Amino acid sequence: MSSEFILTAARDGIFTITLDRPAKLNAITPEMHMALGEAFDRFGADQALRVCVVKGSGDRAFCTGSDLTASAAGSGSPYPQTGYAGIAQRYGLAKPVIAAVNGLCLGGGFELALSCDMIVASHNAVFGLPEPKVGLIAVGGGIHRLVRQAGLKRAMEPLLTGRNIPAQEGLAMGFVSEVVAPGALDGAVAALCSRILACAPLAVELTKELAMWGLDQPTLADALAGQVERPAFHRWLSSEDAREGPRAFAQKRRPEWQGR
Repeated sequence: MSSEFILTAARDGIFTITLDRPAKLNAITPEMHMALGEAFDRFGADQALRVCVVKGSGDRAFCTGSDLTASAAGSGSPYPQTGYAGIAQRYGLAKPVIAAVNGLCLGGGFELALSCDMIVASHNAVFGLPEPKVGLIAVGGGIHRLVRQAGLKRAMEPLLTGRNIPAQEGLAMGFVSEVVAPGALDGAVAALCSRILACAPLAVELTKELAMWGLDQPTLADALAGQVERPAFHRWLSSEDAREGPRAFAQKRRPEWQGR
């Protein structure tokens, strides 16, 4: 299902998804949830696309969550099978996703950002899950992800009070990757993408897969012992890129990645 409020662009291995409802602070309608799901499907399926950037239009908000008026007028489930914003329950996406956050990032918008692998935020970014203030809860993964990414004791106060978290505090809490000046956000995200793209595709994907899979293992020993049994591990180990990296290093040249 397409939506006029979701823009996508692909260039040089980078896939950009833009929430484009600036007049409504990029709040997400049911149609936008489905369109986001399709956009992430496209990113995951296209081998030429290696990094995804999610952003919001305008300078006021990344996203303020669901448009409750539009949701109330609809029927059926407002989310695709992959969860809120098409990503909250998308567990098999090995390629990195970066949230570029400027302005308000609240409710479901914060849940969308937390579902990404990295958050690069401008100094004026503000995060929060205000649902308890209006008798609701953050059912799109925000509760669980904030606890995991910031730690239980640091997460509970903003979770239980619904207060907003400034970008610099988010960096100190651990769920924000980098804070930059508002005018430097696009450049910082582009630089991060370039550093990722300089690495071998299969190595990047396997690294993300093992990091996420390892979190579900009961002990560090289990994670270390079990990682060699992952199918992606054997695919990487026997890949041309795994041979090209050491070869290029020995020959003092840039590696030429094949993604295979």
